[in-house]
Amino acid sequence: MKNVLVVYYSQSGQLLEIAKNVIKDLEISQEVNLTFYEIKLKDDFPFPWTKDEFYDAFPETFLQIPSELSDLENPILKQKYDLVFLAYQVWYLSPAIPINSFLKNDVAKELLADTPVITLIGARNMWIQAQEKVKRLLVANNANLIGNIALVDRHINHISVITIVHWMFNGDKNKRFMGIFPKPGVSQKDIDESIKYSPIILNHLVQNDYDDLQKKLLKIGAVKIKPFLVLVDKRANVIFSKWANFIHGKGRAKGVERRSLVTMFSRYLMFAIWFIAPIVFVLFLLTYVPLIGKIRKDKKYFSSVQLKKS
Repeated sequence: MKNVLVVYYSQSGQLLEIAKNVIKDLEISQEVNLTFYEIKLKDDFPFPWTKDEFYDAFPETFLQIPSELSDLENPILKQKYDLVFLAYQVWYLSPAIPINSFLKNDVAKELLADTPVITLIGARNMWIQAQEKVKRLLVANNANLIGNIALVDRHINHISVITIVHWMFNGDKNKRFMGIFPKPGVSQKDIDESIKYSPIILNHLVQNDYDDLQKKLLKIGAVKIKPFLVLVDKRANVIFSKWANFIHGKGRAKGVERRSLVTMFSRYLMFAIWFIAPIVFVLFLLTYVPLIGKIRKDKKYFSSVQLKKS
């Protein structure tokens, strides 16, 4: 009997739905004992968000400052597992605070040590640098990352910004914004089809051999790398670092001392999305041919479960 754990944090339920599809064959297999564990914060974030709380969460999210967790004495966390799924959201180009907090806790270090891990990502479109941060946290916990599946909103950047923002502050994914925009988030078609990963994972789990798991997952679309977003993600991380350190240095989370700076950041973010990103895209097109070799190397690396040595 194989013991498998699904660790997740899902505000809207979308990520949990994805996870349940990905592990469908494991759930019905008589060879697998499946357990779910929901990460919980002592002071959780709201959903739907208020605008103030959403933007105020930026500095601590990006700087990966952990928050206090609850339910850490759960007996589920005291066992050892043959495989762990880590399902997480991306906030501000980083793993969401609950996931980051969990991975930085001693409980995770004990749970994940010498354990195969598959990451499941639900994101708007940019998740690559967030995954690099998760890779480093998994290495710090002596975990063995053996697979990654990333599901994203496939609509064009500016459309997905409009719909995701509406969803975050409204809370209803099934309600079309103004009656004309598509539904936000990962499409239901992609969510439903994520069951296709399940038999491959089950086969490798039973055989206890994960050497070419990611290669097989990639063949059926587990990860789609868009070179332009790789570039934007890297550059935005540099800029976000300056903003996050500046705001965090001015005061604690939710403090009045930094409220004006958080407001400035929110306005900068919208300006960057609507005006700077299109300019960067044009520059990317102009340099695509000279950089084709590096672009191909980046696509191969970011599709993998490897972590570059710093």
